[in-house]
Formats: sequence, C-alpha cells, structure tokens
Amino acid sequence: MNERFARAPVGMLEVTPDGTVTAINDAATELLDVDAIAAEDAPIDVVFPDSVDNAVPGAFDGTAPSESSLEEYYPGLDKWLSVSLVPTDRTVTVYLRDRSSYRECEQHNDQLRAELDRLAVLNELISAVLEDLLTASTREEIAETVCERLGETDIYEFAWFGERKVGSDEILVRASAGTTGRTFEQIQHGLEEAAALPEQRAIETGTPQVSQPIADDRSIPESVRRAVFADGIQSLLAIPLKYGSSVYGVVGVYATDRNAFSEREKSSFATVGSIAGFAVNATRNRTLLRSDAIVKLTVQVSDTAEPLVAVATEIDAELTVEGVIQQDTEQLLGYLIIEDTTPERLANAVSDVDAIDLSRIVEENDASGTVEIELDVTTALGTLSAQGTGIRSATFEPGRGRIEVELPPDEETRRIADTVTRRFDAEVLAKRKEKREIETAQGFRDRLQDRLTERQETALRTAYLADYFESPRSSTAEEVATALDITAPTLLHHLRASQRKLLEEFFQTTESSSQK
Repeated sequence: MNERFARAPVGMLEVTPDGTVTAINDAATELLDVDAIAAEDAPIDVVFPDSVDNAVPGAFDGTAPSESSLEEYYPGLDKWLSVSLVPTDRTVTVYLRDRSSYRECEQHNDQLRAELDRLAVLNELISAVLEDLLTASTREEIAETVCERLGETDIYEFAWFGERKVGSDEILVRASAGTTGRTFEQIQHGLEEAAALPEQRAIETGTPQVSQPIADDRSIPESVRRAVFADGIQSLLAIPLKYGSSVYGVVGVYATDRNAFSEREKSSFATVGSIAGFAVNATRNRTLLRSDAIVKLTVQVSDTAEPLVAVATEIDAELTVEGVIQQDTEQLLGYLIIEDTTPERLANAVSDVDAIDLSRIVEENDASGTVEIELDVTTALGTLSAQGTGIRSATFEPGRGRIEVELPPDEETRRIADTVTRRFDAEVLAKRKEKREIETAQGFRDRLQDRLTERQETALRTAYLADYFESPRSSTAEEVATALDITAPTLLHHLRASQRKLLEEFFQTTESSSQK
C-alpha cells in the first residue's frame, strides 16, 4: 500500500474485478468499522456491511463493474455513505465519503418546510376560527363553529366540544365534526363512566392536555386506546375554554400524525380556548343587557378564605363595593367605600393578601373613605363576574360577605351557584325574577333634563356644539366661556356638574349618590 493511498482523506479500497479486497486505507476502515488486516483478501460482501439495497457487493456479481456512483444508508453503521466505483485495467477503486451530516441537514430542512407549510395552514385555520367566534351569538353557535372549523380540515381527524354539567363533574357533548369513528364512541362511553380522559383534566386544571402518541399514554382508558389504534389516530389535544377563573368547557382535537401538536400549535390553540371562553362570556353579557327580565341572586359567603371577608374581619369594619370593572381575564378594578376605619388601616390589611392590591386612596376622611383596588379573579366577586353576571351590590363585614348579582332568566342559576360554592363556604340566600322596564331614548333625555339646571344644560350644549369635546378641541374653555359671557372656571364647574349627572343616570347610581 503506497503512502498516498494510506493517508487519503477519503475512504479507499482496492478490489479485484471478481470482488476480492486487496487493500483498504485507514479512512475506509473507520467508515466501515472493520479491521484492516481482516478486510484484506476478504470478499467485498464481507467487508461492506448490509445497506438498504446492497448495491456495492451486487456490482461485483457477474461481469466486471462499470464506473458508477451511488448513495446508500447503512443501518448497522447508522450512516449514509457516498460510494464511487472507478475501474482500471486490473482493479476497481472504491471511494467512500460520509454523507450523514448532509442527509440529516436535508431531512431537518424537509421537516422545517413541512412544519412551516402546516403552520401556514394552521394559522389560516385559527384566524378563520377566531373570526367566526367573534361573530357567534349563542353558545350553541360557538360549539358548532369550533368543531366544524377544526374537525373538517385535512390536518385533523375530528373535534368535539363539551361542557360541564351543572352541579356535577359530568361533561356533556354539545357538538362534534369530522370522522369520529370508534374513538368518539369510546370517548362518550368514558364520559358517561367518569373515566380519566384528557378532556376532563383540561376542565379540572384549566390547562391544555396533550397526548402523543395516545397508545403510549397509560392514563387514558384502554378502551379509548384500542379505538384510536383501530381508527389510525395517534395524537390528541384537549383545550379548555377559559375566561378569567372560569372554565366553560373543552374542545378535544384528534389527529392521525404521531406528533401532530407542536409547541407552536399548542400556543395557537391556547389562544382559541381563550377567545372561545371570552365569546361564551360575551354571549352571556349580551343576553343580560338585552333581556326584558332578569334574575337576581343573593349569595352569602361565610369564609375567611374569601379575601375581602378576611380583610373586613381583620380590620373589623364594613366594606361596601361601589362598583367593579373587568380589566382583563385575570383582574377586576373595584371601588370600596369604608366606614369606621381609615384607608391607611385598610391598606395595611390588604398588603398581606395576595388576591388584592390597593391602587390608591380616592377619598379620605377621619374614619371613612373610598379606595381603588385590584381584585384577582379567584375572589368571590371575580368568580361571579367571570360567569357573565352583573354585580349589582356587594357588602363585606367581619365573618361574611353578601353579593347580589343579575343574570338573564334563561341562564343556569345552578351553574352560577355551583361555581361559587365549589370554591368558598357560600350559599344562595335568595333568587327572584324581576321584570326589567325598557326605557326609550326620549324617556332617558327627559329624565336627565329634569335633573340638569338651566345653566348646566346651556353650558353642556354650548360646549358640545362648539366641539369642545372633540380631540383635538376646536374650541377652548375660554372661548366657550366667552360665548356664554361667564368665566372659564364657572364654565368648568357647570360642565363637571352636568357630566356627573349624565353619567349617574347612565350607570344608574342610587338617589343618594346622585345628590352629591
């Protein structure tokens, strides 16, 4: 063996035309994982390990091999090798190069391209789902929209929508779409028997549940695993429909791909769950606003685990909630009136409570005041608000709190009560149905006009016509005041008084507060 042959950077073998190895260099012995001494004078089919097609040993069968190149995978070596056969007068030189890294990069790029293509389809699908959800007007329409969009695509086999039955842990199927087969039948059986399904865990925990491959997930009932095997289904994703602290239902999505749900897909579906939860909550709020009748529930919470009850108990004072505003899915903005204590004392008590943050003191007197707080949705007020109810009033005192909420007459009052009693020591004290008086726009204007003084109405109308309320303003306060032949401070006094009365009428404040 000459020096150049021995030290060549690529693998090289000298082989006779009938297939006997006469020489092999170090690079070839390393690539083929063979001993150099044992390889010399050995048949080519012994030196070369088995490949997919065994093309190299086959080239020496029969007639002398011709010049050729090929690329094969060798399972025993876990390598891709590029092989070139170059015949001479008496020998055939075999050149070897490791192509594994190139192949891995190529496969990785193919996977990335496939994933990008799938994500493009998914993004389009998710966008369509979100658009449809924002226009859905009923819970039934929401359920059908989600299932039809997800279940009738090429990338998923089927989807189903479920809600928790009022007063129990049972999940009721509201809609399904796609090729459900045996799998969905077994899911329904599992729901009836309260089996441990990923969809149930999604509702209980409020977090998405993924199983891929399903056959390897021993937490799933065996009957379901057998069914998915028969239907060729391998992956599932259970998405909770969540708004704030409330989980309204779950969507189960099933696919035939072994690893159908990447982290990006999970994130996209989490958005679907949030928007669907928001849509369900919005339909309830719409129903409440449009209904000509309402149901009023009075709930009493006797539980110091409720943060506002705990604070009222600690400071031995009464806290009256003047109003709450849903800031986002996690927090409420609330305004508290406190009696027989100072805002500073309330602030000290609140500082030790994780679910409440004191934003600022709005008004402070000797032994009373008004404060602005941020409430977590895990509080009783947050829990009830997230159920689509309207908070009418709330008072908290040492040892207990009383909350009155409004909801549409067709709403499931048992579900509302069940939600709050699951979390707190609470009970429904009263439930009554009331007819809501529908007021015309003219009636509203007439009542407001009765409350405004002549000067307040004149100031408000003049400022409006002069585009004082536009942004940017077309008229300044001084210019409007000049038109009315009054000073700017007097104008602003009239405007504040008239705007306050307008807002009080709109938000239906109490008679006592309207006389401030």
